[in-house]
Amino acid sequence: QVQLVESGGGLVQAGGSLRLSCVASGRTFSIYDMGWFRQAPGKEREFVAVISWNGRDTYYADSVKGRFTISRDNAKNTVSLQMNSLKAEDTAVYYCAASTGVMPRDRSNYNYWGQGTQVNVSS
Repeated sequence: QVQLVESGGGLVQAGGSLRLSCVASGRTFSIYDMGWFRQAPGKEREFVAVISWNGRDTYYADSVKGRFTISRDNAKNTVSLQMNSLKAEDTAVYYCAASTGVMPRDRSNYNYWGQGTQVNVSS
């Protein structure tokens, strides 16, 4: 009942910036906590960031803390991930996800997922 579509991925040089966006449709967006995950080839999907339903609270994985910023605009049904100072190890498919839980960091606690968008960071 909730559809999520990511965009903004692409190729960027190490040290550069990229902004990912996720647009939700189908149901009321504001009731969900929203998260970003990423998955590199041959690796498990890992938590990146989460933002509360009202945008008041955020939490980041240690690997991206200080470099990435998650935000949301409930009026536009969007959640974004601003990625700065990108590193080669940030290369992955990035997924937007929605949860009825409270600030979850485990992928099992997310109810809906986008299709993913590829981010490639060259050295």
